[in-house]
Amino acid sequence: MPRIVCLTHAPGELEGEARRWAEDVRVVGGGWPSIVSGVRQLLRRERPDLLHTSIFEADVVGRLAAIGTRVPVLCSLVNTSYAPIRLSDPNIRAWRLRVVRTLDGVTARHLVDHFHAISQAVGDAAVRDLRIDRERITVIERGRDPERLGTPSPARRAAARARLGVPPDVPLLVTVGRQEFQKGQWHPLEAMPKVLASHADARLLIAGREGNASLRLRGVAREAGMDGQVEFLGHREDVPEILAAADLFVFPSLYEGLGGALIEAMALGLPIVASDLPAIREVVEADRNAVLVPPGSPAHLAEAINPLLADEGRRTWMGKRGRQIFEERFTLERSGTRMLELFERVAAEGRRPRR
Repeated sequence: MPRIVCLTHAPGELEGEARRWAEDVRVVGGGWPSIVSGVRQLLRRERPDLLHTSIFEADVVGRLAAIGTRVPVLCSLVNTSYAPIRLSDPNIRAWRLRVVRTLDGVTARHLVDHFHAISQAVGDAAVRDLRIDRERITVIERGRDPERLGTPSPARRAAARARLGVPPDVPLLVTVGRQEFQKGQWHPLEAMPKVLASHADARLLIAGREGNASLRLRGVAREAGMDGQVEFLGHREDVPEILAAADLFVFPSLYEGLGGALIEAMALGLPIVASDLPAIREVVEADRNAVLVPPGSPAHLAEAINPLLADEGRRTWMGKRGRQIFEERFTLERSGTRMLELFERVAAEGRRPRR
């Protein structure tokens, strides 16, 4: 039976989702020493077959807590966290990022038995930035539940637009992601004046919780006078319906591990305009279901968006190919089966010799 350990309370949807997958959800709070101690006590008492961690804080806590317990450790690598572009983030301090990278690398090399990477690009970045042995990394892409997402249809599109207050014939762009530097959402905002020059009634919806980039995003929209053409939806529970209403999905990230929102957009049959990043190239098929543009370029975004909005036939063809890719590669059943096989293999192999 799986057990989930949270380092802090996860209110609302997140905690509810955790309890969907595991009846036993524990919260180990306090400072780092007490959290590590608390997780170590759980490992010694429960004696699990495997400890699986994801994201930096949980990774380091799990790695340290497992010392001396004989519990194999599997860590998921989910982002290109040390990409040089991160130093352009005003919320990042170079010295702190170096400290984090050093701690991450040392504990990864010496305290982890195996790694799961959600894309080859993430695995490559870990080899380069953390000096992890490549043979200790297994790439398994994340998936989504087709039943939860549903399928695209004209009726669903019409109903979703009605709920959003979007007229049937308005060209609708959607981007989904938390409002942080990584997601680069000010770039489609800066591209909108050129889009509106060709498609005067176009609208852009930005769905995702507020974050460090929120003030910048609203400032760009306000300065461009686009209050009527841009809407910030905030955190939404109905993202599949928002996607179902759209004509085009825009994904302007500056760095990515995989792009979960891309997978959902493909499931809903949307053509895509996205940043040309290694991880994104693994998910989409350039010029078949997506147009890839240089990251950080509003001009290139507009140049890709305008012809797609003008060509319904091409959008339809690209959207159908995107749905096919989703069904072939990114279903939850496919990724879940492969993850279960990896769990069983790492648990059976046990702890590797420490260096």
